[in-house]
This record gives sequence, structure tokens and C-alpha cells, in this order.
Amino acid sequence: MKRRLGWRLPAALASTAVVAAVGVALQAPQAVAATGGVTGYATQNGGTTGGAGGATVSASTGTAIHAALCNRASSSTPIIIQVSGTINHGNTTKVSGNSCNTAADKIELKEISNVTIIGVGGGAIFDQLGIHIRDSSNIIIQNVTVRNVKKSGSPLSNGGDAIGMESSVRRVWVDHVTLEASGGESEGYDGLFDMKDDVQYVTLSYAILRNSGRGGLIGSSESDTGNGFITFHHNLYSNIDSRTPLLRGGIAHMYNNHYVNLHESGINSRAGAKAKVDNNYFKDSKDVLGTFYTSELGSWQVSGNIFDNVTWSSPGTDNRPAGPNVVSNTTVSIPYAYTLDAASCVPSVVAATAGANKGLQVSNGSCTPVSPSAGPTSSPTPRPSASTSPSAQPSASPSSSPQPPSGTNLSLASDAGADGSSKASGTSYGNVKDGSLTTFWSPSGATGDISVKWSSAKSVSRVIIREASGSTGAIGSWQLLNGANGAVLKSGSGAGTITFTATSTTKVTLRITSSSATPKVAEFETYAS
Repeated sequence: MKRRLGWRLPAALASTAVVAAVGVALQAPQAVAATGGVTGYATQNGGTTGGAGGATVSASTGTAIHAALCNRASSSTPIIIQVSGTINHGNTTKVSGNSCNTAADKIELKEISNVTIIGVGGGAIFDQLGIHIRDSSNIIIQNVTVRNVKKSGSPLSNGGDAIGMESSVRRVWVDHVTLEASGGESEGYDGLFDMKDDVQYVTLSYAILRNSGRGGLIGSSESDTGNGFITFHHNLYSNIDSRTPLLRGGIAHMYNNHYVNLHESGINSRAGAKAKVDNNYFKDSKDVLGTFYTSELGSWQVSGNIFDNVTWSSPGTDNRPAGPNVVSNTTVSIPYAYTLDAASCVPSVVAATAGANKGLQVSNGSCTPVSPSAGPTSSPTPRPSASTSPSAQPSASPSSSPQPPSGTNLSLASDAGADGSSKASGTSYGNVKDGSLTTFWSPSGATGDISVKWSSAKSVSRVIIREASGSTGAIGSWQLLNGANGAVLKSGSGAGTITFTATSTTKVTLRITSSSATPKVAEFETYAS
């Protein structure tokens, strides 16, 4: 299949980081996984708790992760591994022990149970090194980035899967992760999130999957239909050719996901599979639901989805798109409680919560991101819609730790653009409006302008400036300008929430006039209220 990915990642993301020192240390808990927040099918069949109740260990290399697994009393002794820094081939080796079965070319979670791997500090990046789960159960992976894992070329890892599961895997929760590649199969990459050969009771939540030929699969062939009971919710799939996911047999539940720029196909239900597809937002994509590339049909139950600029191919022997008139052709019973956000607010709530280094923010079912400890504000029972305009109390002055607001982030609108006075090497103006805190804009010096603009006027009364990880506090004094006429809307210092009198404009500019270090603006969010 020809790949048509028209993007390029910055060179800094494609390169292997400097090798870190190997080290393992017992730590007092600093960022324990939010096991109380487990959702979806991972709550079933006994539930998923990961390493809760076990020792907490820190690791900054792949070898240290493996050593933590191998130093346990048994292969089922609970453990929480807090990971920081960049994990790569240069600092990952095989470690042997009675409680582990590791490898040198991947993070190997094989024949083990009761493990949590969670990114802490400035973040954990698995660079060109995949995470492999085999013959294991009760696993949690949280707050990590896995990027550029290859199945051909060099270096090779995990069959090209960012996270892969196979062979009798049960009860896995993957949450607040960023999984990304730099191309499709012809560039050496495979799936971002694959499950095959008897994998069941898995939830993928609040994740970003992007820039890949293949999002992921459930079942490796038309005969591999013993996988299932998989939940996908509040995830962003962006710039992907197909497989979001490919489902062969089994049952999967997709709700409140945001799908953008799916080039060839999206949710591919085939070989008797059943997909329950609730309150998702599909945008600028093709054939987002159906049976594709096979005559062995699957089915779907749909409710509350939004199809925004979605195109559909004509049906044929091996392609049965669900649209343009998308209706249900099966029914699916879901055994767990869940609360649906309205599809209309999915782009904004997913942008605020999904991916690594978002503070493990979740949705409360009313289109409002909250901290995981806050819990839901309404009873966790299925419902088809939720309020898109919850009340909010904006700060009167910038806050260094802004909370994601209600409403639609106008910087993510289809007609939004960005420009500025200058940009440092490796940064981009557009990085301030891509919904990711891992990319950013910096001026070429200590000061500079960055703007968000639109093709038609928007009413704006609130801005949130989010700094990139590791640069918090760098922004000093600033002016916020009406970029259309140069009028000063607000002056102040520090990143955070900025409120001002509602203004109709085609451009808003942040002018940084002083800084204590290189300013790094990860997101420039704009809101009507």
C-alpha cells in the first residue's frame, strides 16, 4: 500500500539521545500511577492495578528498567518503576534473573505480572526502542513517549511497534502516552499499538498516536480472532494512513476519540469483529469506519459521532465503508460504567488531556479536564451527551500552572495559523497550535513575538500560554496585542492564563519583552470566554 504521509518531524526528534548512565534506586513514591482511574475493559476480569502496593524504583536507562524487574523476589512481586530521561539502544541491555526474561533491543515485559511503568520528572522518552508485553498480566504504562521504533533499517526494535502485546496477555492499561513514528512501512515503521495472539482486557486512554502509516491492530490475520475486549477513549489519532485500529474478531469500544487526517481508512472492523463507536469526532479524513481490504465483514454500533469533512469511497467486494449514511448493523453490550463527553467538545478536551506530560488530566464527563484525584463530577453511567458549556472561573492574572479551560480552543480551528518575529533552529510557529506540549516555538533571541491568526475574525477574551517541559518560568514580561491593529490587550509577566475584555480580531500576538532563559512556548491557546 502506498504511503502518503506529507509531514516531517524535526531532526531533533529523529536522532538518538546521548547515552545516560545506568542506575537503579529505591525511592519514596513521587508520582504513583493513578490506579483509581483505570477505565474501560481494563477494569474487567479482575481489574488492573499494576504495581500498586509494591516498591517504587527509579530508572533512567533501559538496563535499569530491566534490572528493576529482575531484582524482584518473584515475577509477580508488585513494582512501580518511575522512569525519567531518554531510554534508547545505547543504554538498554539484557539483564538476567529468576523473575525476568529481558532482551537488549526492546523493553521486555515477558512472563511477568503486577508492574507499573510511569514517566516522571521532565518526562520519559523511549527513543527508537519499543515496549513489548508477552505472556504477562496486570500491567500499567503511563506518561511516556515512544517514538520512531523500526522494523527495517537501523536500529531495529520490537518488530517496529511502539507498544506491542502478544501471546496470552491480560489486563493492561496504557494511559497518557504519546506514540509516534516518522513515516509508514516504506520508511521502516509498523504499528503504534498492536495486539495479537490472545490479548484481552486492555484500555488505551488519553493517548496521542500520530505520524504513522499504521495506528494499530487487534489480530495479526483473519484467523487470529481470539483477541478482544479492548477500549479506546479520549485518544488523538493524527496523520495516520490506516488502522485506527484494524479489528479482527472480538469486541472493541471506541468513545470520545478525535481522529484527524486519516488518509486511507480508520476503524476497520472485519472478520466478525464488533466495534461500538460512541461520540467520536472525525475530521478531514477518508473512510473512517467500515470493513476494508477484505471480503470478511465486521460490524459496528454507532451513536453520537460527528463526521466533519469526511469522504467515503464506493463500496466493493473488499471495501464496505460505513458511510456516508452511517448506521448501526449490530449491537454491543458494554459491561462497565462510563460517562460520555459530547462529541462536539471532543477536540478541545482531547487536546487538553491526551498525551504524555499533560499532568494525567482526565475528562469529568462534562467536557472539562480535571486532575485524576478530583474524580468525576457526575455519576459514571453511560449517557449520550454532556454539556459543552460548563461554568468556569478564569484567573484575573497569569498562573504558572494553568488549568485546561472549558470551551473550544480557537487555536485549533481549521482556519487557524501562526507566525512570529523569529524562530530558533528546530522550532516552528505552528508548534504553538498543534495540541502538543512536546513541541514548541522559541525566538532566535531572548525576546520575540508569536501570534495565532485566523482567516476570519474571532471573538477572544482569554489566552493560555503553556511553556514546554523544563522551561517553566523562563518567560518574563510580556504584552498581549490585538495583532490586527497593534492595540495592547493586556500586560504582565509569566506564562499562564490571561483574561481581557472580549475583542473581535483576526490575530492575537504575545510579545515577550524579557526572559530569564530561552522562552519555549509549547501552546498558545485562545478562547472566546
